Amino acid sequence: MSKLTAGLNPNQRKAVITTAGPLLVLAGAGTGKTRVITHRIAFMLSKGVRPESILAMTFTNKAAGEMKDRIAQLVPKVSAGALTVGTFHSFCVRALRRHAERVGLRGNFAICDTADQLVAMKNALRELRIPETAIQPKACLARVSLLKNRLVGADQLLASAETELDTFVGRAYQVYDRALRASGLLDFDDLLLFMVRLLEDKKTLSAFRRRYKYLLIDEYQDTNGPQYEIVKRLGERHRNVCVVGDDDQSIYGWRGADVSKILNFEKDFADATVVRLETNYRSTQEILEGANAVIRHNTARHEKTLHAAAGSGDAVAVVQLQDEETEAAWVVRDIVKRIAEHKVGFGEFAILFRTQMQPRLFELELRQERVPYVLVGGMSFFDRKEVRDMLAYLRLVANPGDELSLLRVINVPPRGIGRTTVERALALAAKHALSVPEVLARGREFPELQPAAVDAAGKFLATLGTLNKLTRGARLVELVKQLVRSVDYMAEIRRCYPDEKSRTARAGALEELMNMAELHGRGRKGADLTSFLEDVTLSAAEDQQDEEEPDQDAVTLMTLHSAKGLEFEQVYLVGMEEGLLPHVRSAMDGAIEEERRLAYVGMTRARRRLTLSLAKSRARYGRRAPTMPSRFLYEMHGKSPPLEQMDAALRAMNGTPPAKNKRPRGRRRKGPAR
Repeated sequence: MSKLTAGLNPNQRKAVITTAGPLLVLAGAGTGKTRVITHRIAFMLSKGVRPESILAMTFTNKAAGEMKDRIAQLVPKVSAGALTVGTFHSFCVRALRRHAERVGLRGNFAICDTADQLVAMKNALRELRIPETAIQPKACLARVSLLKNRLVGADQLLASAETELDTFVGRAYQVYDRALRASGLLDFDDLLLFMVRLLEDKKTLSAFRRRYKYLLIDEYQDTNGPQYEIVKRLGERHRNVCVVGDDDQSIYGWRGADVSKILNFEKDFADATVVRLETNYRSTQEILEGANAVIRHNTARHEKTLHAAAGSGDAVAVVQLQDEETEAAWVVRDIVKRIAEHKVGFGEFAILFRTQMQPRLFELELRQERVPYVLVGGMSFFDRKEVRDMLAYLRLVANPGDELSLLRVINVPPRGIGRTTVERALALAAKHALSVPEVLARGREFPELQPAAVDAAGKFLATLGTLNKLTRGARLVELVKQLVRSVDYMAEIRRCYPDEKSRTARAGALEELMNMAELHGRGRKGADLTSFLEDVTLSAAEDQQDEEEPDQDAVTLMTLHSAKGLEFEQVYLVGMEEGLLPHVRSAMDGAIEEERRLAYVGMTRARRRLTLSLAKSRARYGRRAPTMPSRFLYEMHGKSPPLEQMDAALRAMNGTPPAKNKRPRGRRRKGPAR
C-alpha cells in the first residue's frame, strides 16, 4: 500500500486512486474531504501525471494555499508549484488577461469591488429616474447578480418581464453593465460570464483542453450556472473530471449556487464513479443521528448516512425557555457553568443563529458575565474608508478612465471640486456621450463648469498622469508611498479623525496597504499595479463571503452561513422556531429544503456536545407573540410536525392572511402515513 493511501478508510482510498474518468465524491460533513483531495492530487503526481495538466478549483484562496502546501509536503520531489490551484475567479482573471481581445475587453480591465458596484447601480437607477421607493439599489444589485449567476442577460429579462419591477431591474441591468464597460471594469460575476464567452471560441477552448487534462472541483454543491458551464466545457472531452462536495451542505442558493448541478452530475457524465464518504471524524454518534434524522426529510439529495468514528457521547439537548431574554441568559449561564466545572477554554464554545438580529441579547449577557466573545462578521480591513479611498486612487492611476473610482476620490481630500461640479460633469457626460474624466479634461469647452473647479480638476488629473508614468519603473511600494504624498491623503485623515488615537489607527491601515504592496512585489515575476489590484480586490471579495475561525480564546457568535466549514467542541444552535429556522421568508417561498440543509450544517459543526434552544414567545414588531417549535425538532425526534399550525404561524409572522381551508366540511382528513 502506497504511503499516500496508508491511513485512509476504504472509501477515501477509492476516491484517491480513481484518477481516470468522471468521479463524484460525496463528502459528508467531517469525513476528511480535504485530505482526500490533497492525497488524490499527490497520488496522481506520484504516478507521473504532469503538474501542469492539473487544474484544481476551490472557493477560497486560503483553501487553495493550504492545498498546495499539503501537496508539496506529500510529494516533495515533484514541483507542486506548477499546479494550477485557485478560485474560479482567480483562474478566470488570469485567462481573461491573456485573451481579453477575444471577448471584446481591454487587457488592463479592472475588477469592480462590491462597494463600487453599489455606486454604479445607484447611478444607473438615478439615470433611469427609478426611485429608491420602487427598488433599493442594493436589492437591485443582488437581483442582477443572481440573474448573472443563472446566465440570464438583461435583454432576456426584459423580453420575459411579467411585472414593472422586472422591467426596472432589466433596464438598470443594461445601464449598470454599460457603465462598467465604459470604465473598463468587470464585476465578480462578469469574470465568470466572460470566461464562459471565451470558451465559446473553439481555438481557445482547444488550447485549454490540451493543457488541462485533469480537473478537480471542490465544494461542487456551491457552483452556479457560469461555473458549471466552465467545468463542463473544459472537461467534456477528456472527461477526467473529479467533483467533491455534499448536496446536504448546499446553503448558498440565495447567491446563485445551484444544488441541481451536483445532483445531476451522473446525468452529465453517464459513466461516473460515485464514492460516498460517510465516516465522520468530527462528531459523536448522537449528534450525527440527530442531523441524519433531519436531513433525510429532503427529497432532492443523494442518499447517505453519516457514522461517527468517535463513538457515543452526550445526547443532543433541546431546551425551551420562556422568551428570547431567558434563552440568552440560560445559554450564557450554561457556558459559564461548563467552563467552571470542566476547566475548558472559552474558545470551545460557539453560539450559532439564523439571522443577524439574534446575537444582540447574547452579547449583553456575555458582557454581563464578563465572558470574552467574538462576533464574526465585523468590519473587514478592506471596508475601511482610508483603504477604499487609496484603492480607488490606485485604480485611477492604473486606469484613468475608471469613472467610479474618480467620483469617489475627486474631492478627497477637498480640492475645490464640489458636488455641484460633479453633478454638472455627470450631466455633460450623459449629454455628449463622454465619460466624466473626459469632460473634466476638456473642462474649458463647457461654460457650465466653474473655471476654478476646472483648474482644480486639471491639476488633479495631471497628478494622476504623473503617477501613471511611475507605474512603468518604480517599485510598487514606492508608487503607493508617492501616491499618499502626491494627493496629501494624510490631510484627509487629519480632517476626518481629529483625535490622535484614531489618526494613528487610520495611518496604520495605509501602512498595512504598503506592506501588502511590498509582499506582492517580492520575488514575484510580472508583479505590477494591475496584478496587485487584482489580488486585493479578489481577497476583499473573499473576506466578505468567508469567515475564518477565530483563534483567540473567546466564545464565538456567528450565523449558520458563516459557520460552514468550521467546527467547535460545544455548539448552541439557538432560535429553533418556525419563522427563524426555517426562516419565514424561505418557508413562505418554498425554500424549506435549503433551510433544512442550513440546520444540518449547524448541527454538524459540533464535535462533542450540541444544544438546541428555543423560546416560547418572541417580540415581533414591538409586540410579544407565541412561537412554534421548528419542524426540524419534530423531524429529529421522528415525529410529524403540525403543518397546518405551522403554516398559520408563518403567515402571521409574514403579515399574510391564513390559507383558506378548501376541504369540504364534515370530512375528516387522514393523518400523515407513519
